[in-house]
Amino acid sequence: MRPTAPLILVTVLAAGALTACGGGSGSDPDTVKVAYNRSTDNKIRFKDNYLESIKKQFEEANPGKKVELIPIQAPDNDYATKAQQMMRSAKTAPDVVYEDTFRINSDIKAGYLRPLDEYLDKWADWDQFVDTAKSAAKAEDGKTYGVPDGTDTRGLWFNKKIFAEAGLPADWQPKNWAEVLDAARTVKREVPDVIPLNVYTGKGPGEAAVMQGFEMLLYGTGADPLYDPASKKWVAGGKGFVDALDFVRTVYSEKLGPDVSDALDPNIGTRVATEFFPEGKLAISLDGSWMGQNWINKGPKEWSGWTTELAQAPMPTQNGQAPGSVSMSGGWAWSIPQKSQNPDLAFEFIKTQQTKENAVEWDVVGAQIAVRKDVAADPRYLKSMPGVDFFTKLVEVTNYRPALPVYPQVSSAIGEAMESVTTGDSSAADAAKAYDEELKTIAEGAVVEK
Repeated sequence: MRPTAPLILVTVLAAGALTACGGGSGSDPDTVKVAYNRSTDNKIRFKDNYLESIKKQFEEANPGKKVELIPIQAPDNDYATKAQQMMRSAKTAPDVVYEDTFRINSDIKAGYLRPLDEYLDKWADWDQFVDTAKSAAKAEDGKTYGVPDGTDTRGLWFNKKIFAEAGLPADWQPKNWAEVLDAARTVKREVPDVIPLNVYTGKGPGEAAVMQGFEMLLYGTGADPLYDPASKKWVAGGKGFVDALDFVRTVYSEKLGPDVSDALDPNIGTRVATEFFPEGKLAISLDGSWMGQNWINKGPKEWSGWTTELAQAPMPTQNGQAPGSVSMSGGWAWSIPQKSQNPDLAFEFIKTQQTKENAVEWDVVGAQIAVRKDVAADPRYLKSMPGVDFFTKLVEVTNYRPALPVYPQVSSAIGEAMESVTTGDSSAADAAKAYDEELKTIAEGAVVEK
């Protein structure tokens, strides 16, 4: 769920114009069509520029072959809907599609993607990928449906200048949730003109709120808090679930977070990166490893001061219990739609993307955490950005979302629960009960009480 948070909302209907172009992937056996999500912030084009360079390399190495890039400029949820619409028909299906790994199993179940094992078995570079990254694109049938290009981790970013004004330490390392909230309350009291703490929430920000906000809390409450792999059942909204929702409720009821209208806006991620932090309006944000990409390499908000003004701390577990801190990891993968007419050519394009040199380039410009062993050891990657060591070490305590087809529906139900406590419409306990009812419907009764 890396952020492509919108400044300009582009509707699925508008994006639908893309499908009217050309005759579909089967119209030209010498052209590979590549669909991907373009940021709705028109200043963010590092992905487009990277793919243009891959297109050039591919065409030079394969005379007579062409690459057609199909950017879909839309918020993440709308991008997923548009990509699914395209993949339903051989006339509109791209040959390569960029998939958020949290959606990949639902797209597999829907029959949109083809397994890649016949290609991966013959590709020497596949051995360079770490097992956790490989598993992110693997389905319940044991087959692999995507090649990941990076991952991410999450922690607490904080502004040392604001902390100094508030009398808080520059080496802040909170040991539990209470210390995070205490720091936010101190900022509110001592520096009242800034936002003390951003925790993503609600339906508007989509998976960014669920994964970066709620699950960063929930996975600090105990083992397997969302899905029990032993029983293969979803976990009902028990104490940890209620406590995580209550943390969110506290942030917004005590006015420690952004204004509720801002927090629920799909644009909030972009505003945090390009406005709140660079302009000194935000003290703490529960956020991702990629944040620096906004401020360097001609990102959307050039800000040289971030390397000295900002610092990072691990997000602690609820009461400081082992392992002491928590992170969530996700990522995206390149897949081949089931109805692609050029799958062989499509995988050649993916292989071009994933030469070691190109993988290093992508992880650097995209502020990704490496999923290849050779990239993780590369000096250019290791020196690419301040904080890369911090976020790479969080892999030791990180968690991955349940890679199951119904997860997007579960995520949606969590977003609704978060929104209801953010607006004050529900208590944490009532929101958890509503989630339980929705969960039983989604999981067809496959729910375990904890």
